[in-house]
Amino acid sequence: MKKRSIVGSLIVAASMLLVTGTLQAKTYKISHVRPQGAAIDTDLRWFADSIAEASDGKIKAKVYPASALGDYTIVQERVGLGAVDMACQPPSSAADKRFQLVYFPYMMKNWEQARKNYSADAPLRKVVAELYEKQNIQLLAAWPVYFGGIAFNTDVKDYGNPEAAKGIKLRVPPMKTFQLLADTTGYLGTPIPFSDAFTAVQTGVVDGVIGSGAEGYYSSFRDVTKNYLPANTHFEVWYLIMSKKKYDKLSPEGQEQIQDIANQFEDRRWEVAAKDQEANEQRLADYGATILPISEEEIDAIAQKVRTVVWPQIQEDVGAEWAQTVLNSIVE
Repeated sequence: MKKRSIVGSLIVAASMLLVTGTLQAKTYKISHVRPQGAAIDTDLRWFADSIAEASDGKIKAKVYPASALGDYTIVQERVGLGAVDMACQPPSSAADKRFQLVYFPYMMKNWEQARKNYSADAPLRKVVAELYEKQNIQLLAAWPVYFGGIAFNTDVKDYGNPEAAKGIKLRVPPMKTFQLLADTTGYLGTPIPFSDAFTAVQTGVVDGVIGSGAEGYYSSFRDVTKNYLPANTHFEVWYLIMSKKKYDKLSPEGQEQIQDIANQFEDRRWEVAAKDQEANEQRLADYGATILPISEEEIDAIAQKVRTVVWPQIQEDVGAEWAQTVLNSIVE
């Protein structure tokens, strides 16, 4: 009996060691939408290395670039289900149309105002965190990307006049916000999935793309971009998110370590984001695109029309009272 007892104890002990080792060896998968080597890819690899160092190797992460784990809309759903551990990407309005509010065109005027509103503890940031929480997703950090613009594969006239009909078809993300933005400012918005967008421009199905910025156009559309208009269409922020189920399984120490590195990940990006936007506009120019000049007065005129025509429609779509409360909380 004694011998059997000793053998049983050894088996239990070995099993516990095996389980412990498995838990410590867990590697979180982090998805993002850009190619390997892009700014977000570099920053996420820094995040992965930093969290491994901070946790003495107990928390590890592997970065999966270029939507290797699926389109961002699918990935967001899978993060909520716990099938994907983490991601840094745009929020998807497919699961909750209120995320459209985050993409309200011409909501932010400059980088200073954007930082006030998207940083931790800002009212708008809290709204985003609450929307994610309803999908069982933990918001860890914001990653500011750029002020958006429009990429054309053709020449365009009267681009600074929101009242002028341009006769140009633009691919828009399958999101009402961008459809209305294009249609209201004189373009013909055509919803096309991102995976088909390049081919659509290349084959002439559409004449350009709206919904991204210089970095996105350089990464994915530089070979079909003849002109780029930095019209500040919207301020784009991606979010570092984690499965709430996975986050809650971490020890308090592990949660603190991940959040601390996530805060640093965000702060590092705010320091370089504006210069990064300028650099990517220059990269487009160096590749052969013409950067179309547009004045602040022209941008203001476009913004005024969009706020008058587009905003009320989106507010009604996501819930007018709720939307107005959020907009009232915007810090100038």
